[in-house]
Amino acid sequence: MTEEEKRAAIAAYREQKVESGIYALSCLPSGQRWVGSALNLGTIRNRLWFTLRLGHDQHPGLQDAWNTHGEDAFDFEILERLKADDLGAGRDRRLKERLVQWTEELQATRI
Repeated sequence: MTEEEKRAAIAAYREQKVESGIYALSCLPSGQRWVGSALNLGTIRNRLWFTLRLGHDQHPGLQDAWNTHGEDAFDFEILERLKADDLGAGRDRRLKERLVQWTEELQATRI
């Protein structure tokens, strides 16, 4: 990769719009669901899978299901996207409200 290509890649990365929102993980064999919020939906799945593969996820029920059924038994879904530009200073409060609503609606475990 040339120096010019590196600069272009870095510039493109910096210009990405970050979307916050709500996501769900489902264990297909057991029917268990977990719902969480993320400031950056573009990176949350990789972060979760990384910690689960290492066996270091901080949610014991989720880690137990992962250990029992394996990676292929899990589904990741984005439930709602909230653009950071639209939320301003109330982003964290709005994410928390939406997380509570989705958790109740899906009868899921909050993570």
